[in-house]
Amino acid sequence: MIHKVEICGVNTAKLPMLTSDEMRRLFARLRAGDSTAREKLVNGNLRLVLSVIQRFNNRGEYMDDLFQVGCIGLIKAIDNFDLAQNVKFSTYAVPMIIGEIRRYLRDNNPIRVSRSLRDIAYKVLQVRDAMTNRFGREPSISEIATELNLKREEIVFALDAIQEPVSLFEPIFHDGGDPIFVMDQISDDKNQDDKWLEILAIKEALQKLNDREKVILTLRFYRGKTQMEVADEIGISQAQVSRLEKAALSQLRKNVQ
Repeated sequence: MIHKVEICGVNTAKLPMLTSDEMRRLFARLRAGDSTAREKLVNGNLRLVLSVIQRFNNRGEYMDDLFQVGCIGLIKAIDNFDLAQNVKFSTYAVPMIIGEIRRYLRDNNPIRVSRSLRDIAYKVLQVRDAMTNRFGREPSISEIATELNLKREEIVFALDAIQEPVSLFEPIFHDGGDPIFVMDQISDDKNQDDKWLEILAIKEALQKLNDREKVILTLRFYRGKTQMEVADEIGISQAQVSRLEKAALSQLRKNVQ
């Protein structure tokens, strides 16, 4: 069997690889106006694009899309690379490929952040790095606020705005069984459903569960405890709580219906 990944119709097992000497000759031909050299440089560096997009494989994006965007970054790197700089092409190309992918992810992010807010956040990051080098430690938000003559709240809000959203269904822990998801770690202390008919139906359905399932659902959804807190209280592992909770919710839905 050939070990390969089929991406954008490309069999990655058959992608060519170029030596340093071949790269230099192709760049020399490209600068001399040979258009075929450009195509060979692109095809010979697709493995570089593949290695970069692996960093983004947990973003929920289609790898084919990221591969195509990465190829745009690769082409830009090829068109702008200067052999006289005496730098490896991969060293020059990787940041350009990453930058192209990050622009794509930012532009396609359903949560839009204003340009002014992004500008503040990037200034904060630059100042934080500069102050870290100056002080030998990471500065506080208040120190950064003083340096930039901004309110502390503006800085906190700007930094929060550029954080990438995390899916509630992103796995964060495995215990040899079902994964623990982000949503399993979130307390629910605002569960105040005023639809009394639904409450009555749920209470009736709860009576059909066994005692342990009732305790787990009560602690989780009526008292707002996390799975870890429930596990500590009843003396089992968090993974067990997760499995029992999912089974109980499934049975509860059937009983309510």
